[in-house]
Amino acid sequence: MSESMAILILLGSFFIMIFLRFPIAYAVALSSILCLLSQGLPLTTICQQMVKGINSFSLMAVPFFITMGCLMGSGGISEKLIALANACVGWMRGGMAMVNIVASYFFGGISGSAAADTASLGSLLIPMMVDQGYDGDFSTAVTITSSCEGLLVPPSHNMVIYATTAGGISVGSLFLAGYIPGAVLALSLMIGSYIISVKRNYPKGEPFSVKNLLKQLSVSFWALAAVLIVVVGVVCGVFTATESAAIAVVYSLIVSVYIYKGLDWKGVWNELENCINTLSIVLILIATSSIFGFCLTRLHVPDMAANAIVGLTNNPILIALLLNLILLVLGCIMDMSPIILIATPILLPIAQSIGIDPIQFGIMVILNCGIGLLTPPVGAVLFIGSAVAKIPMEKVVKATLPFYLCMIITLLLVTFVPAISMFIPNLLK
Repeated sequence: MSESMAILILLGSFFIMIFLRFPIAYAVALSSILCLLSQGLPLTTICQQMVKGINSFSLMAVPFFITMGCLMGSGGISEKLIALANACVGWMRGGMAMVNIVASYFFGGISGSAAADTASLGSLLIPMMVDQGYDGDFSTAVTITSSCEGLLVPPSHNMVIYATTAGGISVGSLFLAGYIPGAVLALSLMIGSYIISVKRNYPKGEPFSVKNLLKQLSVSFWALAAVLIVVVGVVCGVFTATESAAIAVVYSLIVSVYIYKGLDWKGVWNELENCINTLSIVLILIATSSIFGFCLTRLHVPDMAANAIVGLTNNPILIALLLNLILLVLGCIMDMSPIILIATPILLPIAQSIGIDPIQFGIMVILNCGIGLLTPPVGAVLFIGSAVAKIPMEKVVKATLPFYLCMIITLLLVTFVPAISMFIPNLLK
């Protein structure tokens, strides 16, 4: 059978199953099997590629980071980070919205998950904001959009997945690259929130107090230190990303159980069960996406995609915009991990051809996927926020429209101003 027909079977069956709402892992695996059968390849290739896909030392960091996020997220950390954020920015007009955004930046550095951020902080902050006079849909929109900061602020297991998929680029450099884009995203959301807060006359918080800020810093130190252990350890070469993740799990266990006392040992076992559920989904996706990637490479799809995009235009600006558009469209119909696993091998060579560094492109991919988590019909974080706030999804989407604009502006800055992503990695290289 010709390559073009095999590509049609692979991609056609994949998108048909996506639109039929198949679980993404099934869609990836079944479309790959159909492609292999059409090419007359033995089905033993499936097992070989699945094992090859997850047989990576770097990927061992993923379960540790997920476990760390679960333990810290349920160990009494949320309340302390909210109090710290309130001490920093609660005095502003629309102070609770600002607290929500800054708390997400802090919490994201611990959980690395937008869904965990929304579920944990949202359940606390959304009712608190409504009680203080904020609209429920606005409170939810602030919560879900600010949760995407956690995808950019290390340690993020999605960064580890991208680093492995992109050919083993430095996880430490990718971690460092996320800090400024995360801060830019937080700042843009704060500006949008401030404008809306002034227009709707939302309340201010208590006046700023240096004494209160120092007090909350001392209380939150143990939570923030987890991020320092991971990032400083990896960047300084004390240990690898996998080793740092394992150390962070032990540290988070001690902090959650013995220092903050937000978890008992029964709670620890419950959280480990939740970790296994999450991890099984992630590893199945990685394994099945490995087969899909094998089929794409064998059929020369990355080269064909590169030639097709370059054939449309040789303008680097337009190509960069096209790359973002492709990722945004994929984000509307797929979850984050599959996009990273499937799109990176195809789009990264195109990005490099117009001078985009793989680390900068990684931040672009993750931010695009973060926006996708907020867009129907597959936006997982959008659904979680709607469920937590008990507000119809349509109303939440309408309230989120101004914040979509803030996120798109941040994405364009990350795309066309390389220093935003590359300044810290280049400084410490």
